[in-house]
Amino acid sequence: MKNRIITVKGADVAVASHHEQDYISLTDMVKRFGDESVLYNWLRNRNTIEFLGIWEQIYNPAFKPLEFDRFRAQAGLNSFALSPKKWIEATGAVGIYAKSGRGGGTFAHKDIAFEFGSWLSPEFKLYLIKEFQRLKDEESRTTSLEWSFQRTLAKVNYKIHTDAIKERLIPPRLTSAQTGVIYASEGDLLNVAMFGITAAHWRQLNPHQPGNMRDAATLEQLVVLSNLESINAVLIHQGLEGKDRLVQLNAIAITQMRSLIGLDALKQLANPSAKKKITK
Repeated sequence: MKNRIITVKGADVAVASHHEQDYISLTDMVKRFGDESVLYNWLRNRNTIEFLGIWEQIYNPAFKPLEFDRFRAQAGLNSFALSPKKWIEATGAVGIYAKSGRGGGTFAHKDIAFEFGSWLSPEFKLYLIKEFQRLKDEESRTTSLEWSFQRTLAKVNYKIHTDAIKERLIPPRLTSAQTGVIYASEGDLLNVAMFGITAAHWRQLNPHQPGNMRDAATLEQLVVLSNLESINAVLIHQGLEGKDRLVQLNAIAITQMRSLIGLDALKQLANPSAKKKITK
């Protein structure tokens, strides 16, 4: 995500997303108060190291406490110096990160950035919090509007989608010419009743599709096909001719597919991890 900018007491301060959290540019914050030596002086302060170490121990399981203790012991010595890079590499810290290139600099989690704001100026910190909150309120309103729009759009798309499914999945009603043809096998008779075409015709239409037409069938279509096989066996025992059975099987396939499309129980069979109640 592109950095967002807030203006704090006339200074443009970048806010970046890092690990799905908001991080504020310490480099931008310090510009009104001098160069980055101000940041380094803050980092070498014992109270700062204590704060950073406690924050990391709360939020960062990979934080290295032994390195933190070493820095804490050295804090206050005239010879002690600490940079963001040194702190991150030594302790595995995640509360601060350095970014190179355009829009780069040293960024810190908002908790740490507010603490740095106190070091710079209590007034600056208060305005920083105010502008950051204004940014989050604005983003929240935008997200709410987007959610409302997407929900409305989803309802429209759902109607379009279900209509398309019905058009593609519900078997076509066979013509008199189709029902008059004697098919070579009972399997093809069922294929025509369900899909409107034979297996050979499907292969001609789908030369690059792996498997056969039943491999490409939906769960609903496979359920209906299984039912048609049982019904066809009964019709054969009743002595019905192939063309008469085809008419009946086609009508049954249409009726059953209309019943099955959108059935929650069937969706759960296809996806056992799906919720029992599917919200549309």
